[in-house]
Amino acid sequence: MRRDKSIIGAGSEWVPRSEPAPYRRWGTTDMDPQAIRQMEQACQLPPAVMGALMPDAHVGYGLPIGGVLATERVVIPYAVGMDIACRMKLSVLDMPVIDIRNRESHLIRVLEKATRFGVGAEFKPAHNHPVMDEDWSVSPVTVRCRDKAHAQLGTSGSGNHFVEFGRLTLEHDAFGLKAGEYCALLSHSGSRGTGGQVATYYSKLALKLHPELPRELGQLAWLDLDSDPGREYWLAMELMGRYAAANHELIHREVVRLLGAVVLAGVENHHNFAWREKYLGRDLIVHRKGATPAGLGVIGIIPGSMATPGYVVRGRGVGESLNSAAHGAGRRMSRSATRKNFTWAEGRRFLAEHDVTLISAGLDEVPMGYKDIESVMAAQADLVEIIARFDPKLVKMAPEGHPAED
Repeated sequence: MRRDKSIIGAGSEWVPRSEPAPYRRWGTTDMDPQAIRQMEQACQLPPAVMGALMPDAHVGYGLPIGGVLATERVVIPYAVGMDIACRMKLSVLDMPVIDIRNRESHLIRVLEKATRFGVGAEFKPAHNHPVMDEDWSVSPVTVRCRDKAHAQLGTSGSGNHFVEFGRLTLEHDAFGLKAGEYCALLSHSGSRGTGGQVATYYSKLALKLHPELPRELGQLAWLDLDSDPGREYWLAMELMGRYAAANHELIHREVVRLLGAVVLAGVENHHNFAWREKYLGRDLIVHRKGATPAGLGVIGIIPGSMATPGYVVRGRGVGESLNSAAHGAGRRMSRSATRKNFTWAEGRRFLAEHDVTLISAGLDEVPMGYKDIESVMAAQADLVEIIARFDPKLVKMAPEGHPAED
């Protein structure tokens, strides 16, 4: 593969910007100073144009989770994230809400049959989907991982990924539904092992191409989109976006089929992605790492935790936020700190108080490890309009012992 020496930067020295790219922060309380520092560091990058930090922000690799960064002509693999195109999908079903409790045992069996959780989870035989007929030769990583990706179609991963039934409440008519309460299926997962391999490969390559970067900025190394590596990564990222969408399509299709239900309406969006968008009259690359697209009129989903509400929202199109909003409640403390500070006895009490049945999950996913979703939503009221509330009632995540993939 050709490597453009002008991209590699061999022998060049780090020259910091005279002043950082501007960014705005939403939410000032309960935000990890390290996440703020990561955002400030990202705005020191030469190709950075502007940024935004969402109220759910917490520490990530390079760019914080909840960080949004616009660049010119370059893409930053770690600013997209390890789980490329991690996605939310909501299907509103023609079932009464009471069926979640009246048919709980059946719904549990449906979830356990329709998808599989955990690192390395796969189906044999594999599901069929047109996404596997696309060009997987766009990158050496996707070529190598194609068979594994095929086997993992329809699986849900680990970490904060879930599939759950819950009550959707609309105060007013919205997205084709009358005001009222509905039974809904909500899922959260991404591009599985292949997306992680793409992220790892190109993040390491970007760092090799930019040896001039200071140690603290190494995870923000970029790929020029006019170079072979940049073009490869972009095509692989977009393929992972379609692959993640296919995963959710299969999960929802199987649940609906096993239930004999009908889908009345649906909403979906993904985060951990980069988009070509125009701001300030310039064509920019907008990285949303753990941030929901919230352009004017754009419908999205912002979940809470396994026992706190999520919200269907309509974007207000705020340019200063790069048309973005939070992608969830965001972690209040790390996974290890959550395990240290809480027990399953406390977690079960919290679940019982919120009338939630948990099928499986790790202790590091108990709701107490997350920020207050209501505070997060209040901090971004200027970014999104709430149009529906989702209360989880029957939740399945990867069982205890699986390392996080989110």
